[in-house]
Amino acid sequence: MYGDKRSEGGKSIRMSWISEDSSSLLSKFCASILKTLKWCLDLGIHEVTVYAFSIDNFKRSKEEVDSLMELARNKFSRLLEEIDNLKKHGVCIRVLGDLKLLPKDIQVLIAHAVVATRHHNKCFLNVCFAYTSRHEITDAVREMAWGVEQGLILPSDITEELLGKCLYTRHSPDPDLLIRTSGEVRLSDFLLWQTAYTCLVFQSVLWPEFSVWHLHHAVLQYQANYTAIQKAREAQQAETAWHEHHVDLEVLCAREGSEDENELMLATTTDERRQRTQVFLQALDRKWDLFIKELCASSPVTVC
Repeated sequence: MYGDKRSEGGKSIRMSWISEDSSSLLSKFCASILKTLKWCLDLGIHEVTVYAFSIDNFKRSKEEVDSLMELARNKFSRLLEEIDNLKKHGVCIRVLGDLKLLPKDIQVLIAHAVVATRHHNKCFLNVCFAYTSRHEITDAVREMAWGVEQGLILPSDITEELLGKCLYTRHSPDPDLLIRTSGEVRLSDFLLWQTAYTCLVFQSVLWPEFSVWHLHHAVLQYQANYTAIQKAREAQQAETAWHEHHVDLEVLCAREGSEDENELMLATTTDERRQRTQVFLQALDRKWDLFIKELCASSPVTVC
């Protein structure tokens, strides 16, 4: 999971957890998620992301997959029954992943949960379901190719920054702290792009036994490494800005046939690129909204 914590000094801490995802552990995780969310809210963490179901789980036996899907079906149905409680606490539900890989009825349940809570803004629960990071990055590349094909962006508009904005997590900040439980020392294909400049904490505790003290210990580790992490991020941001500046300069020179840098025309070139990418990103959001609305319309669900 990851979240956004506003600390005393005005600094922001965004955190991630990875938990093992089998049928039994997923069930235990669902049972304890509200407890964990309460700890996060008590600490001022208003955004949490959980890795609930990996695409790799589809490689399991049919019996195991069917069991996991039935569990998911029950949990999302239960979530819809708790809409009033979610509204009371202002919880917005987002589901990140390739929903088209899931059974249609689960897609519908997810869509209704997303729509019913989309205007809540006190805290955000992001559920990575039918997700792997490599699949997410591949989808982002496909979306950019679609944008070029539709004439919304130019090939020269494709940058690291734009790719990041095409990921499932584009409406959330990158995590500062990632917590891996269960004694594993691998990321299990979770937020690989987003955690390039993140403090990684590996803990031996199993996710169902994860306590508030484990959370506090991880935050302390992040605080101890805060300066180094921020320096690395600032250096990366400066490099990204430098790269985009030179891409715009190359476009300008190709257009004008001159090596001379004209500040006014360069600013115009940069503004044009930003406008194109903004229109493109808005188009992606409309595609997602239409997909969710069509799912809701295909099978109405009574939200309690």
